[in-house]
Amino acid sequence: MTAFANHRLPIPDPDQAEVVVVAPGDGPGFWAGAPSAALAPDGSIYLAYRLRRPLGSGRGYANVVARSVDGARFETVAVIERDAFSCDSLERPALVALPGGGWRLYVSCATPGSVHWRVDVLEADDPAHFDPRTARTVLPGDDHTGVKDPVMLEHDGRWHVWLCCHFIDVPEDADRMETRHGVSDDGITWCLGDVALAPTPRTWDQRGTRVAAVVVEDGSWLAYYDGRDSAEANAEELTGIAIGSAPDHLVAQPGPVASSPDRAGGSLRYLDVVALPDGGMRLFYEATRRDGAHDLRTEYVPPSR
Repeated sequence: MTAFANHRLPIPDPDQAEVVVVAPGDGPGFWAGAPSAALAPDGSIYLAYRLRRPLGSGRGYANVVARSVDGARFETVAVIERDAFSCDSLERPALVALPGGGWRLYVSCATPGSVHWRVDVLEADDPAHFDPRTARTVLPGDDHTGVKDPVMLEHDGRWHVWLCCHFIDVPEDADRMETRHGVSDDGITWCLGDVALAPTPRTWDQRGTRVAAVVVEDGSWLAYYDGRDSAEANAEELTGIAIGSAPDHLVAQPGPVASSPDRAGGSLRYLDVVALPDGGMRLFYEATRRDGAHDLRTEYVPPSR
């Protein structure tokens, strides 16, 4: 395990990973992943993730919230079904432990019969108590843009979001994506600003860039992101790294830095990172296995690395 550009941002080493959640079926289109992890006040780790079946068989049918003491073995505490949101599919959730106590789960929802997405939020005193009946839309997108897969960070009393944006005027090109940055005083009412990370022409991420996790270190904003070069590579994104002096302007570094070791061209995506009390880190990500399904995996990064 190595750090990148002298920053404390480890490069994934899939050979050191272990499977946290197995895909719900065999073969392409069965995914367990899109994780979002948060450290609880008691030192345990809560993990929210998406379960998916192939197109025509259910797509993203549930978001699951689970708890672990060691970061590798999880016990399910809540299952949130797609049907509760009157949507066609659920994608990556964002799980947040609130600074004053309590929890939020931001849920990515596909609008029925379209290529549009929105983000709803649930609030609860405990992750086991999220109730879809209380959901409210906080990032609606619009007629031209579908929004999903938010990355949330509360920093110095202000909320930040990095939001994956798909431009949907031409449905055949709706896989194209870039990441916009937004700010909020409360994590509910948002002001979206500029593009924080756009695709780079004629490179490995020219078709799409989606921020997956952000770490703030010594005035720098360090991000893992998902990228791909074509529509055919949709859902098989690779991991890259971007660095910025401001949250709304991230600069992609040479990449990609990680992919699945189990299948040629296979994905390693949706990487999230949790800083641990012992000074180490734990990485969570979705990776393609040999038969084309995606499993949710984790790595422990010790303090000395």
